[in-house]
Amino acid sequence: MSGDRPSPLVIERILRDREGIWQQIVAERDLNKLTGRMLASSAIALACYGAVLGFFHSPLMALTSALKLPLLFLVTLTICLPTLYLFNLVFGARLSVRQSLALVMVAITVTSMLAVAFAPISLFFLITANDYGFFKLLNVAILALSALVGLRFLTSGMQVLNDNGLLAPSPANAQVNAPANAPAPAVPAAVPAASTPAAAPVAGASAEPATAPTAVAVAEPTPNGATAAPAHVPAQWSGQPAGAASTLPPGYPPSWNDRSLRRGEPTQRPASMTLLYIWILLFGFVGTQLAWTLRPFFGDPGQDFAFFRSIDGNFYAEILRTIANL
Repeated sequence: MSGDRPSPLVIERILRDREGIWQQIVAERDLNKLTGRMLASSAIALACYGAVLGFFHSPLMALTSALKLPLLFLVTLTICLPTLYLFNLVFGARLSVRQSLALVMVAITVTSMLAVAFAPISLFFLITANDYGFFKLLNVAILALSALVGLRFLTSGMQVLNDNGLLAPSPANAQVNAPANAPAPAVPAAVPAASTPAAAPVAGASAEPATAPTAVAVAEPTPNGATAAPAHVPAQWSGQPAGAASTLPPGYPPSWNDRSLRRGEPTQRPASMTLLYIWILLFGFVGTQLAWTLRPFFGDPGQDFAFFRSIDGNFYAEILRTIANL
């Protein structure tokens, strides 16, 4: 399925045509429409799952949970998206606000759709095991698993943007050039004539220049018996494709075929990718604390209906207390 043929369900396109989604975000093509579809799908899915959570208490709680669960994700996104965007700007990335929003919405869409896929299981335990503590822990685990899968999509999308150079400060940094004042590389020694009999000069013929492309560097043995890396890699072996059979001459260690040593590839992860993982932790902390602020979602059957509870304690202390009371 191509990126230009929309699927009736946006989640189907995300799962079946991931590369098409990433390339559409890279090209900033129809992002408003794509983001709108993901937002609508996520809101509907989260509302359905929220209704299942609230049914443990009453139909009225089911209605309020169906409203509050999409609100939880939307408000968390509103709070944390500026941080992600500014993180990227500070470290030289060239992502637009629309690209950042679309990336995060992919993660939220996957999370919400996976959660609603677990709704029948949650409903089954609601009917057959009417235990408030168990039901609460079960659904917290479902939401946590769904969020982990969704955030995995976010990191994959950021990696694609990095491969397309959008996390680099400028397009000029896509190719690693040697400094102008770097010392000239040592001239490689020629392969001995005994190993290349065809290269021996014919009497009366003109000698070939010493810099012929067939000249290669010969590694010198080190005192401990290991083979030292040659000082210069000939041009015909630079940029060798990953996974290709080694064509390096004798004397080159196998590590010279590593992707990190090929010409034009960065050797370090961009700072934007490192900060993405920090942002994911921040997103998780904000989301869980906001969920605690907007509670109840399940509704303790021993208490009367309430749209909000008083703010005391925190989400993590409540989870530990629930586990201890099982």
